Amino acid sequence: MTETETMPSVGDEVMEGQKRAVVTDIRGGVVWLRAPQGGGPEWPAEEPRKLTVRRTRTEMIAAGDL
Repeated sequence: MTETETMPSVGDEVMEGQKRAVVTDIRGGVVWLRAPQGGGPEWPAEEPRKLTVRRTRTEMIAAGDL
């Protein structure tokens, strides 16, 4: 996995290691994630610059997934 040049944005679908997640918030530089199915607990990303963006929020809206 390669590091990204920029942080993901709220609403982006990302991979944290082998776990798929959605960015729910960025508070004080901490990226918060949750499972893509919705609901459930949030957790802080361990290494935000190592998150891989699978799809941006804009791409998910265009595909009709949001």
